[in-house]
Amino acid sequence: MDESRPIFIQIAEQVENDIIEGRLPEESQIPSTNEFAAFHRINPATAGKGVNRLVEDGVIYKKRGIGMFVTTGARDMLVERRRTRFADEFVRPLLTEAAKLGISATQLSDMIRTEGTSP
Repeated sequence: MDESRPIFIQIAEQVENDIIEGRLPEESQIPSTNEFAAFHRINPATAGKGVNRLVEDGVIYKKRGIGMFVTTGARDMLVERRRTRFADEFVRPLLTEAAKLGISATQLSDMIRTEGTSP
């Protein structure tokens, strides 16, 4: 866990990562808040706050008396959301800085390609 960020957000992100990476397929059951709490040694209410955040976002849903499950379409929704955030947080600032430095789109693309193939 990252001490600088709220634990409930980290719990939500952990579940999101597991969905994106296929460890939690659509319609599969996620761990209970008590399981999250025991694993991370946190208060179950804190774990519940992270899970409820995912319910509010439509990523998971509750089956009464059974548990929480991954929503159909959750992976695609999360990937699209993260791509948008990636563009906002990384690509647009990168393009802005490249323009300030006189780096063309072609040069930037070449730089990225070169860095992507470096060990």
